[in-house]
Amino acid sequence: MKLKKQVTVCGAAIFCVAVFSLYLMLDRVQHDPTRHQNGGNFPRSQISVLQNRIEQLEQLLEENHEIISHIKDSVLELTANVEGPPALLPYYMSNGSWVVPPEPRPSFFSISPQDCQFALGVRGQKPELQMLTVSEELPFDNVDGGVWKQGFDISYSPHDWDTEDLQVFVVPHSHNDPGWLKTFDKYYTEQTQHILNNMVSKLQEDPRRRFIWAEVSFFAKWWDNINAQKRAAVRRLVGNGQLEIATGGWVMPDEANSHYFALIDQLIEGHQWLEKNLDSDSSTDIFCHMMPFYSYDVPHTCGPDPKICCQFDFKRLPGGRINCPWKVPPRAITETNVAERAGLLLDQYRKKSRLFRSNVLLVPLGDDFRYDKPQEWDAQFFNYQRLFDFLNSKPDLHVQAQFGTLSDYFDALYKRTGVEPGAQPPGFPVLSGDFFSYADREDHYWTGYYTSRPFYKSLDRVLEAHLRGAEILYSLAVAHARRSGVASQYPLSNFALLTEARRTLGLFQHHDAITGTAKEAVVVDYGIRLLRSLVNLKQVIINAAHYLVLGDKKSYRFDPESPFLQMDDTRLNHDALPERTVIQLDSSPRYVVLFNPLEQERLSVVSLLVSSPRVRVLTEEGQPLAVQVSAHWSSATDMVPDVYQVSVPVRLPALGLGVLQLQLGLDGPRTLPSSVRVYLHGRQLSVSRHEAFPLRVIDSGTSDFALSNRYMQVWFSGLTGLLKSIRRVDEEQEQRVGMEFLIYGTRSSKDKSGAYLFLPDGEAKPYVPKDPPVLRITEGPFFSEVVAYYEHVHQVVRLYNLPGVEGLSLDVSSLVDIRDCVNKELALRLHTDIDSQGTFFTDLNGFQVQPRRYRKKLPLQANFYPMPVMACLQDAQSRLTLHTAQALGVSSLHDGQLEVILDRRLMQDDNRGLGQGLKDNKRTCNHFRLLLERRTLGREPGFFSKLAAMFRGLIFHSSRSGHREVQDGPSTSYPSLLSHLTSMYLNTPVLALPVAKRQPPGPALCSFRPLASSLPCDFHLLNLRTLQAEDDSLPSAETALLLHRKGFDCGLEAKNLGFNCTTSQGKVALGSLFRGLDVVFLQPTSLTLLYPLASPSNSTDIYLEPMEIATFRLRLG
Repeated sequence: MKLKKQVTVCGAAIFCVAVFSLYLMLDRVQHDPTRHQNGGNFPRSQISVLQNRIEQLEQLLEENHEIISHIKDSVLELTANVEGPPALLPYYMSNGSWVVPPEPRPSFFSISPQDCQFALGVRGQKPELQMLTVSEELPFDNVDGGVWKQGFDISYSPHDWDTEDLQVFVVPHSHNDPGWLKTFDKYYTEQTQHILNNMVSKLQEDPRRRFIWAEVSFFAKWWDNINAQKRAAVRRLVGNGQLEIATGGWVMPDEANSHYFALIDQLIEGHQWLEKNLDSDSSTDIFCHMMPFYSYDVPHTCGPDPKICCQFDFKRLPGGRINCPWKVPPRAITETNVAERAGLLLDQYRKKSRLFRSNVLLVPLGDDFRYDKPQEWDAQFFNYQRLFDFLNSKPDLHVQAQFGTLSDYFDALYKRTGVEPGAQPPGFPVLSGDFFSYADREDHYWTGYYTSRPFYKSLDRVLEAHLRGAEILYSLAVAHARRSGVASQYPLSNFALLTEARRTLGLFQHHDAITGTAKEAVVVDYGIRLLRSLVNLKQVIINAAHYLVLGDKKSYRFDPESPFLQMDDTRLNHDALPERTVIQLDSSPRYVVLFNPLEQERLSVVSLLVSSPRVRVLTEEGQPLAVQVSAHWSSATDMVPDVYQVSVPVRLPALGLGVLQLQLGLDGPRTLPSSVRVYLHGRQLSVSRHEAFPLRVIDSGTSDFALSNRYMQVWFSGLTGLLKSIRRVDEEQEQRVGMEFLIYGTRSSKDKSGAYLFLPDGEAKPYVPKDPPVLRITEGPFFSEVVAYYEHVHQVVRLYNLPGVEGLSLDVSSLVDIRDCVNKELALRLHTDIDSQGTFFTDLNGFQVQPRRYRKKLPLQANFYPMPVMACLQDAQSRLTLHTAQALGVSSLHDGQLEVILDRRLMQDDNRGLGQGLKDNKRTCNHFRLLLERRTLGREPGFFSKLAAMFRGLIFHSSRSGHREVQDGPSTSYPSLLSHLTSMYLNTPVLALPVAKRQPPGPALCSFRPLASSLPCDFHLLNLRTLQAEDDSLPSAETALLLHRKGFDCGLEAKNLGFNCTTSQGKVALGSLFRGLDVVFLQPTSLTLLYPLASPSNSTDIYLEPMEIATFRLRLG
């Protein structure tokens, strides 16, 4: 113990000296008078000198980082040997607040300075087109309906193609929604299988015919139902280029609401299926084509005039079921009319080609569920082939027209531009940003579906978290079972449950599923699938956890009839909220296995429901822990009888399992009851009481009150129960962070809000409930919370009294029920003093963060954006981030404000094809974390802020002239490491799995620590996905490891964070990562494992660039 103290003190002293020395060096560099002369416009010689200084500084910083890392490792090694339960025995202060003593373990925040450079914009290609700038420059005037109403003014000369022919590729396609107006199965039975069957026979009739297909979910179902002869024909068609699979994902996913884990997973599932069954070549590219007109249907794809293009959709020939709205029908092509018809079509092709940078033209030929009848195949292919034959036979027309695939088009485009496939052709711009938010006509912005059906958006993310957790635990359990020689005992067949869940999650990423834009019956079908897969994944997790926590693996026995572990919660049906499992306590101890799906060690409060308030909680070694015991409430004033909540802080290993023991009985100093205050605001209600919990009822109090922990004091309105302000403990000044609920209505005109569109009747109005809210304030040693019960929403704001990630943000949840509302949308708005200057930030698919600007020239609804994971506001002093556990729509309509739409109930269709409103609302729980951070720049400059300021001064001084930068340069588009971890805590909660009561006392349980060394804190283990064997239902020996290195902003304060964090400049030693397992094979591959990027290597050391996602095929043994 003495040695440990000496090493710790010595290490700390070296650390302080090293940091202080570097601090002084930076101070000298920053205050060098030559740096400020000429207002920062350096002569070349001084730039050279400064660059040399920076290089020397980098070297010193790197050496310092290594010293700190060595000290950290030494101290951690010493503390690991004496690691017991956290010594968190809280005590009560005279002022009414609880204090939790700090842990004896040291914590580190050791970030390599080079890892801060990425967010400062040191690297990266400058895009020629930034959509934020484009949107600012566009007038959005829409004069009299714009080009959709007035047509495109496109002119050309017939001689424009004299030197280079126009090359036209007509690409037949059929857009098949895996659920929209019909369920997935009904679409397959009634339409999709016929499209694919016809495709095989019709493509074989003429080798010049082409067809592309996208949705592997449908293709795989059809494949399972066709014979070997037809499968062979399909492989031939793919091999000779007549049939092409485009993108090859399980679905064509939504781009607004999907999370990047699910996007990649459905892509892997589709690609793995294609590789196994079609065994064809594959390639990927980011060269893009833009469709310039209103829609992807035939009238809007041949050229600018839909009245003419519709005449070349030969499914609409007279006598058919659909016709042309422009009242001019198509005519079958004959020898007598081919010249006139070909000339009319060529005119459209030529006009369309004038909008592009080359003489290679893409013309899609299809629509939703097209080509389901043989007659349509014949009508389209015969008539177009006659047109092509005529055009190609006239050299003076300078056109070559043919059926093609996307590969045919892009190959020809590369050839024409004279570059190798995959290279950037000269003159083609690089674009950054996105196309949110968009309208298809007038002010009809598609911003409603960012929130539509939030219950299922939330269930999607619950399933995603369970799938990732199940994949990782299953892969580890199978690898350990194989190494121990007991694989035959392990339920390898659980792999089939994983496969089904992958496909369910993939299916729900479809652009009419997670969007909330399908028919009610289809939503039910999706919901049933999601719940079935969720239950199956819990089973996979339970089976893997059972094996991994056994001290003696030889004693493992799998019994499907009598699971060793119970589920943490259950759902009565697909549209019900989860009900947590109640652990029945009696004379014998009960055990609970805790699973931490994070790749970082975490300290979290775990809350369990038990049958008695007299409860003791012990570690696996039998050491008692301090716990907070609370009542379990069914309403604002009613306790649930015989059910209580016990909350315990536990430190769990990365990706690992911990074990708790629960016993009946009181431990005076350690079993700590919560105290409760209930504000009735004059309402005549009786409040449940229990002798175990101090409870005070206040009939008419309205004064404000506060909750506090070691980091902050949080003030609430005594009248509304909603957040008012936050004061950090090291600051005197409060920061306003007010909350209010709002209601949006919809227009009284013909066009109203629906599943897709948000068409409000003006600005939001304050939500006015019938009765004032009942408030319930619970205070205790490990968490305190305020619950405000309104008629349509129950708001819970919880403050954890723990060091680290849990204690640095507010946990906010809103239980929303608007089933009695008519044409209303409920919103939550945050008011702050942050000077955001019209700019806010939202994430794209949880992967990156985009700056947004409020635009007065656009209608209110155009200023909403999707928020799958986070949105934030900032100024020079502060950043406020709203983290979310479900995708919702968000905006900042005024400086310092952030608002999110919680749910929408709309009684009518919005004329976008669905044919229904949104009337199937559920009780929905929206879950958030609110993180307030302080910028280090502009205050007493610290270590990283000096470095950041120096780089900013170097890089951005000259680039700002003449351009309006989006606030504070590129680094503003990256979360801090604390923010990344906060999001992870929110989206990957600890799973608590009680050991089944009926289990007799068996072998000892012990915690499972799968990682021998922790990953750098800017690395996220996206997945550890077991790959399938030849038999689809069984696992192979190989696993896909997906790692993501996150980009982060060092310019936010990072002191007293209370958790361990180090970075490594993107380097990880995979060979020593897994405890008890060897990496016997490692090969870097493309994202979806379709092709290797390098030969298998003996070295298991890898490197990732910031923001890179890397996939490795590996074998653990």
